[in-house]
Amino acid sequence: MSKQKLAQLRKMVIPFEKSDQRTSLKQIINTIPPFFILWYLAYVSLDVSVFISIGLAVIAAGFAVRIFIIFHDCCHGSFLKNKKMNTWLGTITGIITMFPFEKWKWEHSMHHASSGNLDKRGIGDMWVMTVDEYIKASLKERIAYRIYRNPIVMFGLGPVYLFFVTNRLNRKGARKKERINLYFTNLAIVLIYAAMIWLVGWLPFLIIQGTIMFVSGMLGIWLFYIQHQFEDSYFEDETEWDYVKAAIDGSSYYQLPKVLQWITGILVIIMFII
Repeated sequence: MSKQKLAQLRKMVIPFEKSDQRTSLKQIINTIPPFFILWYLAYVSLDVSVFISIGLAVIAAGFAVRIFIIFHDCCHGSFLKNKKMNTWLGTITGIITMFPFEKWKWEHSMHHASSGNLDKRGIGDMWVMTVDEYIKASLKERIAYRIYRNPIVMFGLGPVYLFFVTNRLNRKGARKKERINLYFTNLAIVLIYAAMIWLVGWLPFLIIQGTIMFVSGMLGIWLFYIQHQFEDSYFEDETEWDYVKAAIDGSSYYQLPKVLQWITGILVIIMFII
């Protein structure tokens, strides 16, 4: 990309570098309350049909994805102008989506700083091997790689592993603030889930919340997968790697109908890959 085009691109994204308090509040109102309303409707509809309940839970999963987008923007410190409010909102939306705010904030910043860098893989990304690496890999490594990238494993077992294993454990070398935030998030999830099970029963809770988390987890993994892994995506060794090229050439734009763009936040996410 030429310096002139790069300068033009920089100029285009300047209006989106700062948070708009009014827009942020609008996004909170049109995303979080509808999620809980849909959850309640899914619960009361169980008396009519479990299929109607599951259908409403699937729609609620779309709003869970949008809540994660708010969480994502809080991790960037860009959703609200007030830093403390940004952290609290990020923690709350993290509890709703089962993501620890401080841990994911650190991992995601590392992801932005190393996306497409073949010498700095493994933090906040998905396992990818070059053709040469795969050819040189042992049979055990090849089998593990193929199992990992199998759609049933990635999109079926992936959400379960993400929500109940990786998101519940501190990373090695985590700062005190990260550890405390993760413990607080885990405790809040346990207490809220226990209260919900006591209120509605374990089976209705499992049907509704299980559907929401599984579907939203699948959607989230799919979106992160296709954002950086596609034909002609950007991958370079450390010596050749360029931050701007990695952000632009290494990120896809998923063309969807307007409603699905709104649900998946495609229009929002594209602003933060640069």
